[in-house]
Amino acid sequence: MRLQGALAATAAGVAVAVLVLFIALPLIALFAKTPPSMFWAQLHSRVAIDALKVSMQTSVVSLACIVVFGTPVAYLLGTKRFPGRSAIVTLFELPLVLPPAVAGIALFAAFGRFGILGAQLRTVGIELPFTWVAVIMAQSFVALPFFVRQASAGFASIDAHLMGVSRTLGAGSARTFFRVAIPLARQSLSAGAALSWARALGEFGATALFAGSLQGTTQTLPLAIYDQFSAADLDAALAMSALMVAFSAGILAAVKVITRSSSW
Repeated sequence: MRLQGALAATAAGVAVAVLVLFIALPLIALFAKTPPSMFWAQLHSRVAIDALKVSMQTSVVSLACIVVFGTPVAYLLGTKRFPGRSAIVTLFELPLVLPPAVAGIALFAAFGRFGILGAQLRTVGIELPFTWVAVIMAQSFVALPFFVRQASAGFASIDAHLMGVSRTLGAGSARTFFRVAIPLARQSLSAGAALSWARALGEFGATALFAGSLQGTTQTLPLAIYDQFSAADLDAALAMSALMVAFSAGILAAVKVITRSSSW
């Protein structure tokens, strides 16, 4: 028994070491290949500055849209049971498993120049593909599920008795939502918002197909990294990749701080 326990512990330790090395080595190599002098020099390029601006601006707008429209949906899904709820939950989760390229093609089929809705919009002079708005739509499409899942779980964890007491004391549904539900679920809402923002910042496939990669307009950091790598400018690609890793690590750390008193 002791021998079996020792073998199991050794096997587990080896597995952990292999996986840690598998994840850590590429990240270490990324920063090892990007000395500070090269990092700062490359990030002062016009391409990097434009891409960073587009990424930050569009991802913040996307996050605002996700929170504003996703919070009521998450509240409904987390606190109510109604016919068709499972289908709606599945629909909101579908972008999590869709390849990003498929998401981009789907957006194009719906909102492109000859899409189901895009053709109608075109008749009134509105064209969405390859615009700043298209970037926001692509980011929102793929990032929304992260917020809705986290937020709905937060709303579902609220003691229904507290909601009932609020209504008994004369608070309407809207007042209960804003004064009771949101404060109690704020931890989940904040974590969901951070995860959604991280996903929006890292979006590539759907944005490339639906919004294109126009410098200063639709070219986000992930798209700029790909373009620089394709142009054999490895130094620029490495510097911008290191910046993305730093952003992602910062957001993940924020999520951990936000959820430190709750279990995953």
